[in-house]
Amino acid sequence: MSLSGVIKERSALRYTPAGLPAVDLVIEHQSVVQQEGVPRKVTMDCRAVCIGTVAVGAQRLALDESVVFHGFLAPARNGRGHVLHVTDLQPT
Repeated sequence: MSLSGVIKERSALRYTPAGLPAVDLVIEHQSVVQQEGVPRKVTMDCRAVCIGTVAVGAQRLALDESVVFHGFLAPARNGRGHVLHVTDLQPT
């Protein structure tokens, strides 16, 4: 899946038990979609995690920089909600 947005929050770089770099993000997405022929504004925040080389790349991005994030959704560790696991990111 792909999600466009800006980085609103970013944690400090940390390391997984396997020694991989990781960083947590909050991505803000805004778009306008058509629903039943009527435009609808969508604004949402999405929690995300970057691991490995993607985490290093995410650390280099500025807050509020427009980015397209590619990855997959997985359940959050606490079982409430979801987290986007970013596998690739492309500044726009």
